[in-house]
Amino acid sequence: MWLIWTILIGILAGYLAGQLVKGHGMGIGIDLLVGIVGSVLGGFVFGLLGLAAYGLLGRLVMAVVGAVILLLIVRALKRA
Repeated sequence: MWLIWTILIGILAGYLAGQLVKGHGMGIGIDLLVGIVGSVLGGFVFGLLGLAAYGLLGRLVMAVVGAVILLLIVRALKRA
């Protein structure tokens, strides 16, 4: 059940991050995939900073932050 919630939060985070990070757009599929990976990145970054996310909203914020970071990195590499 934990994995299903993680994937759903990652998908929602990818969608929200795609809306926040405007640009040429890479398609909703890539944004959703980046959201899932970004949720893991967000957990890593929050852990490095000594922050913790509790509850559904906290995990969603953490995942969105990670997905935005990852989208910015992917879009910067795509331009290069």
